Amino acid sequence: MWAYRYFVLGSVKREFQARYQGTQLGVFWVIAHPLSLILVYTLVFAGLMKSAMPGHTSRFAYGIYLCSGILTWNFFTEMLGRCVNIFVENANLLKKVQFPKLCLPIIVTASSALHFCIVMGLFLIFLVVIGSFPGVIIFAMLPVLAIQIALTLGLGIFLATINVFFRDVGQSVAVIVQFWFWLTPVVYAPTILPPFAARILEWNPMWPLINAYHDIFLEQRLPAWHTLWYPMLLALVLVALAMRAFSRLQAEIVDEL
Repeated sequence: MWAYRYFVLGSVKREFQARYQGTQLGVFWVIAHPLSLILVYTLVFAGLMKSAMPGHTSRFAYGIYLCSGILTWNFFTEMLGRCVNIFVENANLLKKVQFPKLCLPIIVTASSALHFCIVMGLFLIFLVVIGSFPGVIIFAMLPVLAIQIALTLGLGIFLATINVFFRDVGQSVAVIVQFWFWLTPVVYAPTILPPFAARILEWNPMWPLINAYHDIFLEQRLPAWHTLWYPMLLALVLVALAMRAFSRLQAEIVDEL
């Protein structure tokens, strides 16, 4: 993989440029899309949902809650959705060029992470402007994000490998993710759920991760680290499972495409 690092970096650069290639405003759209998203979530919902976050006096409280959840959720779904179909979509490349197949999910990860960094950077600037920047606590986001990336990459590589042989996997993931979104406290507070439902949904690995982001950005406190043991261990299991499945089936991937 290290020997192909320039191939990975070059591919990420080309993907980034291809997003806005042919547009008149070019790089402007890199900022315009995420900025409009943040403004809608924080300003519009701030006016519509003033009482949605009990215990918070700031009129931006629900907007911050929504943004911190949705921006990180979008990163998860973009990365997972692209990973699942990565081998199928690059069938011609895999047949013509010899390179480690795992470069492809790494390219997806780096590309999605780059886009997420731009979006999150704009969100942090917005928090500074409205006086809600969490300060040094923001660095607590790094281990949470690392767990999320490992979880997504492990699940993505495993499903991408299986999807080569059973194409229904790729279609199923899109449907499952829609239900997964509403089983995660992204747009609603966990306190609105009955206790038995909350206990069941806590088995959702994205639940403690999203809650950690809410703690950092809205509550401006460190996340409850003990709640992250479950998604971290699951991430390690998924990465190990993905690598085992890939190593056993990679020789057959090109023949099946």
